Amino acid sequence: MAFAAIREFLKLQGIHYQAPAKAGVLAPEMEQYRALAQAARKEFTDLVSAFQQRHPYLEQDRTSQWMNQAQVLRPHFWAYLKGEGTMAEPMFALRLYGDAADFGVSLEVSFIERKKDEESLQKQQMVLTIPITQPVYYFAQKNGESQRVEGTEKNRHDLLQGVAEGTVRKVLVKYDVSLVEESSLENILDQLQEALVALEPYYLATRQV
Repeated sequence: MAFAAIREFLKLQGIHYQAPAKAGVLAPEMEQYRALAQAARKEFTDLVSAFQQRHPYLEQDRTSQWMNQAQVLRPHFWAYLKGEGTMAEPMFALRLYGDAADFGVSLEVSFIERKKDEESLQKQQMVLTIPITQPVYYFAQKNGESQRVEGTEKNRHDLLQGVAEGTVRKVLVKYDVSLVEESSLENILDQLQEALVALEPYYLATRQV
């Protein structure tokens, strides 16, 4: 699995996009950016769809757009996969990570900020009630900044303390699957199956509120 479009699009992270009709002499370049972005988004969406087909109880949401509201190219696509409950509750998501040299997808348990309700954050924090072992890890919002936190019991207890003190707001649990090392779609889906099994206890914990 080469994921050639994703690999090339990752090289364009942060570039400002203009509609070709308004780009003047840069119009051909902008058209190339758009074509590559659309191809990369399709590669990612097809992977999410293949994963969802193995797990039909999960409802696939649309893939994120290839640029943000400021028209800056955004290669790190994501797509949520809803199980039981509403769109305000924690669910599974697949998210692209890395750069052109080393990239993959992470399966995570998280919620959509723009869809959240009064209970979303409390439910998400329940992932900290489950003991953790690597390769599962945390992605925590501490003092307003998001950062990767290795999956150790010490870090789990530190994050629980941070939640109690109000310095930690949101904690995701994640599991990475390389798209560079795996040679076939089936191998990638098998790795994602392992990720799902590893993350399921955390997902179920979010249903205990």
